[in-house]
Amino acid sequence: MFKNILKVILLLAISAISFVSYAGGPDQWSSDGRPGQTARVPKDNEFKVCADPNNMPYSNDKQEGFENKIAEVLAKDLKKELSFQFWPDRFGFIRNTIKSNRCDVIIGTNTTYDALNTTKPYYRAGHVWIYRKDSGYDIKDWNSPDLRKGIIGIVDKSPVSVSLHANDLMANAKPYRLMRDLTKDPGQLVTHVAEKEIDIAIMWGPIGGYFAKKSSVPMEVVLIPEYSEGNEKLTGKTYWNISAGVRKKDDERRDMIEAALIRNKDKIRKIMDDFGVPYTDPVFSDRLDGYKRHKN
Repeated sequence: MFKNILKVILLLAISAISFVSYAGGPDQWSSDGRPGQTARVPKDNEFKVCADPNNMPYSNDKQEGFENKIAEVLAKDLKKELSFQFWPDRFGFIRNTIKSNRCDVIIGTNTTYDALNTTKPYYRAGHVWIYRKDSGYDIKDWNSPDLRKGIIGIVDKSPVSVSLHANDLMANAKPYRLMRDLTKDPGQLVTHVAEKEIDIAIMWGPIGGYFAKKSSVPMEVVLIPEYSEGNEKLTGKTYWNISAGVRKKDDERRDMIEAALIRNKDKIRKIMDDFGVPYTDPVFSDRLDGYKRHKN
């Protein structure tokens, strides 16, 4: 009886070793893609970007977004052939794109996003106030009296809600749903400012700036000061350094893209200006702004 049990254990151990060997090791399964997908065979001259097919101003499947344009600049600089793997940037985006080896680079991500191996940041983005130029408002900081004069539209769970509450402005707030409703315009808050349904919109800068620039009603776009500065818990952090990202351990590709980002800094900023995207230079003021290698 005991010998039979030992035989079964031995057979199971051999099977497990054979299975791992056949699979190319445990890490292989993180890059095989979804069941039923044909395995991708990367090309040496390929610059394959993971992107959302419907997420302006960042990207779309017509390659009209500012990250599409940045990818074009990088591919040209590196003398590689640009292509995209489109996938909705929702839950599972990383798993179904770059971790499934369907593509190799994400053009914009938080510098300290631990799921990726990120380049040094090439810009810093924050939240903005948006209001009509003809409103007569002059909003510069949280002490501006004009903030108390109207309705403030803000996306639910936005980190800016912390400073909104701290400045006793919640009574002025009108919340908008956090998860995007694909049946509605992502620039809805700007539209509501134009239509005077709300007086001030608080939005993530790249999105708000883009739709404010497109608006037929002239808009003011003002970067909101960082609220969490000096706060050890970083509650209400509103500014983030933005980097490109590749797979973990893919240092060679990361360094190649990082060098191209540095060489093409002026071209990239021209693209962002054309799209109305507000930005600042990267800053390293707290632990979420970057690790040691990002600062050197």
